[in-house]
Amino acid sequence: MSQITVTGGKPLKGRVQLKGAKNLVTKAMVAALLGDSPSILKDVPQISDVEVVKNLLTLHGVKIEFGNDGVMHLDPTNVKSAHMVDIDAHAGSSRIPILFCGPLLHQLGEAFIPDLGGCHIGDRPIDFHLEVLRNFGAVIEKQPNGIRISAPEGLKGAKVSLPYPSVGATEQVLLAATRAEGITELSGAAIEPEIMDLIAILQKMGAIISVDTDRVIRIEGVPHLSGYTHRALFDRNEAASWAAAALATQGDIFCEGARQPEMMTFLNVFRKVGGAFEIHDDGIRFYHPGGELHPVVIETDVHPGFMTDWQQPLVVALTQAKGLSIIHETVYENRFGFTDALVQMGANIQIYRECLGGTPCRFGQRNFYHSAVISGPTPLKAAEIRVPDLRGGFSHMVAALAAEGTSLVTNVQLISRGYEHFLQKLTDLGADFTYTE
Repeated sequence: MSQITVTGGKPLKGRVQLKGAKNLVTKAMVAALLGDSPSILKDVPQISDVEVVKNLLTLHGVKIEFGNDGVMHLDPTNVKSAHMVDIDAHAGSSRIPILFCGPLLHQLGEAFIPDLGGCHIGDRPIDFHLEVLRNFGAVIEKQPNGIRISAPEGLKGAKVSLPYPSVGATEQVLLAATRAEGITELSGAAIEPEIMDLIAILQKMGAIISVDTDRVIRIEGVPHLSGYTHRALFDRNEAASWAAAALATQGDIFCEGARQPEMMTFLNVFRKVGGAFEIHDDGIRFYHPGGELHPVVIETDVHPGFMTDWQQPLVVALTQAKGLSIIHETVYENRFGFTDALVQMGANIQIYRECLGGTPCRFGQRNFYHSAVISGPTPLKAAEIRVPDLRGGFSHMVAALAAEGTSLVTNVQLISRGYEHFLQKLTDLGADFTYTE
């Protein structure tokens, strides 16, 4: 288990380069399976989630070349079935194998998926995915070590209505419907920028997809798709994470590659808290301008709302705001477990079952602790911390960097799931730490 010894109290200052979004790149890699010719994906980050998908694609016969320049070549012309035990071994804690199903059903007529993992921040049931595939005519067979999915008569277009605009379920529909026979209508779809970028990729491949303003996506199935060449959308979650780190440590960080349109909701909140930013052609500068930070009330939501992945790093900065901040989490039901470590470090954070936002959410009557009240400012002190998940882990690192004294942070390898060259970036920003395997 990897660990970092961090000496805090030093502002993070410098420049970080953002690559493609974790939540887009891995899905774009899977989309390459749908083509009958090679694809080229640019700005691919070197993160463990990408390595997991790369290994899974290789198992299925996709030839992949991936260099230090961030350009990935994917050749799916020799796709084949893979053994369940191999898929299970390479998937690890990732839930990405569920998205292989549509493309593999089109290419091979069957797919296998193991029991799925991921960050322990909520249920994230795969029921959505399986029900979507059934709508397209897939046959689901549960086996002792996983699930076999087949399509004896091929996938057919369907009318799908999602009870919640799930990003994963929307991706499942897109990847299954583009080569399904007939027309698919998806209502209640997610419309995150990463979804729109995936649609752009599929359109480059030959898909016919329209998006209405009422969260309805229509896909006209086509018999064949070709490969694509695409530069991935920047990672807005990483941009927001470093912005929060600049605020919490009273630092100054330039996020190269960040863009304003996809960050507008975050930028508004960042400014309300008391942070400052400058928009440049090649990125966004985030910095603490001095003076007091201000409390805010935030409700996380699907796009165009405030992203759930943005709230965790920002909570660390809000411990230094003067007054009461409230965060109502409406996307994942168990996302405040990371605050235990912050309380241990001196933060004043209370978690509630009640909906403390403007409107009740789907978690309100289910006894989930999904609202947080942060009272500040409270000085943070060093502690021993174990990283619980990707975003929570980044938040713990930010807290350790902002705290007075020396902290020990373990299970750090989880952070590499979504942050490329994380330790090198900390070094470039002037962080004082030592790393041991």
